[in-house]
Amino acid sequence: MEENKKEQTATAEKKSKKSDEKWLKQIEELKAQADDYKDKWMRNVAEFDNYKKRNAKIWQEAFEYGATDVLNKILPIGDSLDWALAMDLDARSLEGIKGIRKKFDEVLASMEVVEINPVGEPFDVNVAEAVMQVEGQDGDASDTVKQVFQKGYKLKDKIIRYAKVSVVK
Repeated sequence: MEENKKEQTATAEKKSKKSDEKWLKQIEELKAQADDYKDKWMRNVAEFDNYKKRNAKIWQEAFEYGATDVLNKILPIGDSLDWALAMDLDARSLEGIKGIRKKFDEVLASMEVVEINPVGEPFDVNVAEAVMQVEGQDGDASDTVKQVFQKGYKLKDKIIRYAKVSVVK
């Protein structure tokens, strides 16, 4: 009888060990599955974050392209105002055109547009286009900008119109 109990105890222990091994194996499988799901979730989060950044960049570029297009269409208005200011006008007309030009400049400034005026500076092909060369006068250094024929403009760091200039020979 005692032997029978020992056998039953040994059999029960074997069954318990097999059962424990079965549960431990199942726990390990579930842990591996949870790690796999966590890895997939983290990848999806990173992929979605990259998508948002890409999309934001596309929208920003589209906005800047649209702003550049509009600015290129309205900059000739500013040129016309400058030409009008250079004319011999009566005081009231001159005052009116100055007011319009001031408002035009305020609008450009609100859009972060900066005027390029390289007079007296060394000629730089990155901001200006040379339309003629002129003889230097006393004190004029070679390869410097002498006169601006058409103002240049940049939007933030992007040139939207190069200044048209004359350069000292």
